[in-house]
Amino acid sequence: MLFHSVDFWAFFALVVTLHFLLPHAARWVLLLLASYFFYMSWNAAYLILILLSTGVDYVVGLRMAATSAQRARRRLLAVSLTANLGLLFVFKYWGFFGSNVNALAGLLGMGEVVPRLDVLLPVGISFYTFQTLSYTIDLYRGVIGPERHLGRFALYVAFFPQLVAGPIERARAFLPQIPVAKRFDYDRMCSGLQLMLWGLFKKVVIADRLALYVDAVYGNVPQHSAASYLLATYAFAFQIYCDFSGYSDLAIGGARVLGFDLMKNFSRPFLSMNVLEFWRRWHISLSTWLRDYLYYSLGRGDNWVIMRNLTITMFLGGLWHGASWSFVLWGLLHGVLLAASASTLAARDGIYRRLGVPSWLRRTIAVVITFHLIAITWIFFRAESIGDVWTIFAAFAQPWGEPFIDSGRTLLHASWGLSVLAVAHLVQERHGSGRALIGKQPLPVRWGIWYFLMFSIVLFGVDSGSQFIYFQF
Repeated sequence: MLFHSVDFWAFFALVVTLHFLLPHAARWVLLLLASYFFYMSWNAAYLILILLSTGVDYVVGLRMAATSAQRARRRLLAVSLTANLGLLFVFKYWGFFGSNVNALAGLLGMGEVVPRLDVLLPVGISFYTFQTLSYTIDLYRGVIGPERHLGRFALYVAFFPQLVAGPIERARAFLPQIPVAKRFDYDRMCSGLQLMLWGLFKKVVIADRLALYVDAVYGNVPQHSAASYLLATYAFAFQIYCDFSGYSDLAIGGARVLGFDLMKNFSRPFLSMNVLEFWRRWHISLSTWLRDYLYYSLGRGDNWVIMRNLTITMFLGGLWHGASWSFVLWGLLHGVLLAASASTLAARDGIYRRLGVPSWLRRTIAVVITFHLIAITWIFFRAESIGDVWTIFAAFAQPWGEPFIDSGRTLLHASWGLSVLAVAHLVQERHGSGRALIGKQPLPVRWGIWYFLMFSIVLFGVDSGSQFIYFQF
């Protein structure tokens, strides 16, 4: 059940209606059942995995709260880590691990060492696994207390707006919201629906339109030229941003309508002045999760330790995204870029000051360079194999040829949406919240803006029903 489908909007309208008609004490039951139904619309059998993860971490939480013995608490944390990461490994990484081990065994003249396991990747498993792990780790660290209400804890794990692709919520932020009585708030509902509309615009007008071009090039790499690769790579940069931030807007907006606040997941990342800033603006719920539960756990030290920790963190962050060497290399490359950015930041600032570069020009140069560095790394992320990656980079050293231009108006329509996106981001950068600024305008202007977005979705949106990119992670 995709967020940009008619089925979802009918489902969402029903849930919202029942949510505010039911007494507060029964609402968690409705939301939990709705969340399980939502997840079962993809594959009912995999609901077992969510129930298992929920049950393990709920019991671990209660047992951890019942003892102060550090050794026992460590064992309980190990149970949670083993159960959750074990499920993630089996369903997401077993095939990747097995194929590489068997390939190595073949080179050594051995037969198949690791048996094959033919399973589908459960939607959202990486997201809800990290979410439940943050709960048990925070319990172990003494940051939060245990949630003793099983139903509320289950809702925290499975809350449908952010279940399959985040934001990755922290228990200390979400669980306290569940018992709070929520009255119907017209302004809050309008704000949530407007954010959902903006997310829908980014998904179907920009991301899905660009996908038509990107898929045509990256889906048949040997048949294209360097000019096509470059154009498709830039298109993919905006595709993945609009696809994933569009999902986040839909999730955050949907939760807001229901009376819940989810964390912000994107903050105009392509306006970043360096790679460090990019990761503070991009997929914020994941980057802060990796920082809090992985990077800090690797220890503190001098610049070499910082660079080592950044590289290890992003290596594992790349592996989190997908079980392939392309994602591993993408993560390592970002780790190197982060380490280089952190170690040279002061020197670069000094060079700009000595040259007397104006602040506006300095920012422009930094943003352009950072965007191009990030865009190049997307080649590893989007390519379907390492072979395709090398083919693309090798083509850049050859005559570039003519770029592939499809027969339709894919890029023209996408450019329309990108222009709206650029204006919106620049307005936000200068004036803060775009919705707050719109709210200050006369009523005809406010409604004109929202109708403009709706008509753009109808006229320029792609009605293909394509799933969100991050659903595969």
